[in-house]
Amino acid sequence: MNVLTDTSPEIERLQIEQLRQMPCWRKLALVSEMNQTVRMLALAGLRQRYPDDSPTQHQRRLADLTLGIELAIRAYGPHLVEE
Repeated sequence: MNVLTDTSPEIERLQIEQLRQMPCWRKLALVSEMNQTVRMLALAGLRQRYPDDSPTQHQRRLADLTLGIELAIRAYGPHLVEE
């Protein structure tokens, strides 16, 4: 596999070793933190694209992105109407 990276092989090896030694609870905490960061970035992007939407509308748009429109409709009701 040809992957572009700015990390040297030695540093990557050290990172992998650290991850292997990390307790499971810490790995789960890192994943949770990353998910929260991605969610915050997605909401920031939605606020920028749809500045007139309410916070509730932004949350719904996020649900559409993360769940897919069909599941978001099943979970939260009809889809937002685009203007």
